[in-house]
Amino acid sequence: MITDIALALVQALVVAAGAPLLVGALRTLKARLVGRRGPRPWQPYADLAKLLRKEAVVSTTTSWVFRVTPYVLVATMLVAAVIVPVVASRTALPFAGIILLMYLFLVGAFFLALAGLDSGSAFGGMGASREVAVAALAEPTVILAVFALALRAETTNLGGIVARFAGEPSLAASPGHLLAFAAFFIVMLAETGRLPVDNPATHLELTMIHEAMVLEYAGRYLALVEWAGAMKLFVFLTLLANLFFPWGVPSLVAPAPILLGLGVLMVKLALLTVGLAVLETIVAKLRLFRVPELLAGSFALALLSVTAVFLVP
Repeated sequence: MITDIALALVQALVVAAGAPLLVGALRTLKARLVGRRGPRPWQPYADLAKLLRKEAVVSTTTSWVFRVTPYVLVATMLVAAVIVPVVASRTALPFAGIILLMYLFLVGAFFLALAGLDSGSAFGGMGASREVAVAALAEPTVILAVFALALRAETTNLGGIVARFAGEPSLAASPGHLLAFAAFFIVMLAETGRLPVDNPATHLELTMIHEAMVLEYAGRYLALVEWAGAMKLFVFLTLLANLFFPWGVPSLVAPAPILLGLGVLMVKLALLTVGLAVLETIVAKLRLFRVPELLAGSFALALLSVTAVFLVP
């Protein structure tokens, strides 16, 4: 019991403290790839500290939903950090699986969409409708891609999947594994608002999805929303790193294995961050009506990965 509590605290601390650095490193890499100096990797920490000191200006048309949404977003991401195998294959909540994790993401998206509508802004309503449409198309793909891994690992527990693939690397050497990775990666771009689905650096009303819902936030509320968004990106990249490349993830919960697992996770996240930065540099944003086609393609890949489990030995 004490070990589970300690593991939960360590994983929540790693995700909460490392998420701003991950976003900052991604912004710096993208700037360097296009020939700009760009911000420092630790700039998001300064931005969050500045926003926390500012006064929160709230519209008179809003209700309690607008004020409570930032706290709901942070809370759901911290619980997700406990469920996901971050620094060890063992999780603090062994009964929790991908279904509960998706419900947490949906709760955050639901409240954020309500907050966009609650502000009374036309942009907020537009962004809320787009966010809900993307979530409705993306969430089933995540479940299906992880289900393909669960079939090969013979367990639905996220930590059990990581431990099984880490112990038997031959299970990962299959076409279905590659198809599931491709489907999950595409959905990760949609869920975290990255290119080519959304552009986190734009405020053009015709193209923005996530930014349209948070335009009315300021001060500490905006800091919490930005922090939760960074944690969501960290969690999704951690799932990509540890579910599909589980090598180096320790099964023992002790100081030395945990430090080793943290170091291995940093290397994996660094490689994924470089790949994501290169991708966002060479691709342009899709037209809004082409996004469902991309997500439908990812669902097809996830379905093929499940089919490959039964057809490919």
